[in-house]
Amino acid sequence: MDSVIRGIAIYLILLAMTRLSGRRTLAQTTPFDFVLLLIIAETTQQALLGDDFSIVNAAVLMVTLVTVDVILSFAKLQSARLATWLDGTPTVLMSRGKLDTHALRRARVSVTDILEAARVQHGLAKLDQVEAAVLEISGAISIMPRKEQE
Repeated sequence: MDSVIRGIAIYLILLAMTRLSGRRTLAQTTPFDFVLLLIIAETTQQALLGDDFSIVNAAVLMVTLVTVDVILSFAKLQSARLATWLDGTPTVLMSRGKLDTHALRRARVSVTDILEAARVQHGLAKLDQVEAAVLEISGAISIMPRKEQE
């Protein structure tokens, strides 16, 4: 039972840390982020298993973690408020061609990130070709290009 309680506690702690750290996706991971992820994984493994490295304990922990994840998925379907807290909401970074510097700072996204998404999604080279940019809950940046003036 101790493993189950530890598993649930670690899951909730990692969920909160991930939620508070922002929406960076694996595609945007820097070498520093990768090293941090490895260190957290090792620390988490030690906290989860404690002194019991048995296969049974590992299996109990895996089932516990998957069960908590499934329960939260169903709970998010029932509660929009919980879904918003767990997943967040999209953040408008640029609207009507104007950058929202407060949103950029809060999301830790740079103009370079917006330009990269604009190039990848629409082949746009300049910021003035972008009408809007939204940081989605997945961590991806969606770009809406400006319509050509006729």
